[in-house]
Amino acid sequence: MRFSLLVPILASLVASVPISPRNDVVSYDGYKVLRINTHGHPSSTKEKLSGILYEQWNRDVYKHLDILISPDQVATFEALDLDYEVMHENLGDSIASESISNSVWKRQTGDLSWYDSYHDYQDHIQYFEDLQKSFPNNSELISSGTSYEGRNIYGLHLWGASGPGKPAVLYHGNVHAREWITSPVVEYITLQLVNGYSGGDNLTRSFLDKYDFYIIPIVNPDGFVYSQTTDRLWRKNRQPPPGNQSCIGRDINRNWEFAWDANPLGASTNPCSQSYKGEAPSDTPENQGLDKLVRQLRDGAGIKLYIDWHSYGQYILSPFGYKETLYAPELGKWTKAAGIVSETIRDSSDARTTFTFGPSGATLYPTTGAAPDHVYSIGYAEFSYTIELRDTGRFGFVLPPEQIRPTAEEQWEGQKALLGLLDEEFFDGEGPA
Repeated sequence: MRFSLLVPILASLVASVPISPRNDVVSYDGYKVLRINTHGHPSSTKEKLSGILYEQWNRDVYKHLDILISPDQVATFEALDLDYEVMHENLGDSIASESISNSVWKRQTGDLSWYDSYHDYQDHIQYFEDLQKSFPNNSELISSGTSYEGRNIYGLHLWGASGPGKPAVLYHGNVHAREWITSPVVEYITLQLVNGYSGGDNLTRSFLDKYDFYIIPIVNPDGFVYSQTTDRLWRKNRQPPPGNQSCIGRDINRNWEFAWDANPLGASTNPCSQSYKGEAPSDTPENQGLDKLVRQLRDGAGIKLYIDWHSYGQYILSPFGYKETLYAPELGKWTKAAGIVSETIRDSSDARTTFTFGPSGATLYPTTGAAPDHVYSIGYAEFSYTIELRDTGRFGFVLPPEQIRPTAEEQWEGQKALLGLLDEEFFDGEGPA
């Protein structure tokens, strides 16, 4: 009898919330994305920026700060005489070019031209449905619940010989709506697992015979749809705060229960902030469903590996995120594994893509209520990571379509290395690095 930790989806996943035409599309024409060299003094850099309006895109604690400014702030910014470089001269042009592709997808799961362009939400659903149909005896469509606007948080459960019920590998994609590259990367890994197993590849078969894979490519469907129809840089979900305020959305990756309120620097209590953590732990419907799955997997055969896929920056980050100097007992083996993954990706990539690795809080900045900390501490995952994909800032969230396939290919190489060493004996006895 088929075993499932989730309720299988009985109806077509394509049935979803209809998208009505919008007349409030956000334009980024004339907006610039700038990288400011902080010279090891991020606080003083932010103090200088206090007189202008900007949105923080990303940052490295001691090296740089990436910001987005509107055309009317350019002159004021330039007068600050900061050390900076331009990443997007006109973000509107970059977004427009993102949708241009000469490739035509034939609507077949084996057609790799899928990975030559970005796709809308309904096509993503259809792609996973077709993947399941191509692997019917070793897979099932699953759902971890519904979003605030009622969309299904769909996924696939894959298994190998002797049926399901083995330790879990859990992948999450598109937690933050604007990080479009994460979904095709997760889909490409899924495709390689399915094709490799069906084609008799011994390595891929060993993965699926040893672990059950639970793969959710779009954790934040409402935000993802909104980023495609209205605001390309939308990050959060679409849940309004109490009192029907004008600021919408919670950051799903600041909403997990563990360490939700552990550090005031790790998330925001302001509903208008991109990192608004919500009114209470797990008060988003998306997080509630995801957390339920984590606990079910924990109470079943356990969680061997969890990865939360994000962009950008090229990092492999392990717990803990909420405190810069807090190190888990497993840090030694996590770091050793991440180093092997980083080396494998670099050696497999024509671009020699390099990933920095280490504990999240010490390597980047504090994050509270974050998924890897929760899935490790509450879900007891043996390995738990955030992987921040390409690039290091030249394109940032608006990664050109021609980088989708090489990004996905190098991540599959990294996952083959990681999955192949999870049970290796050289991890025995590893303590904090």
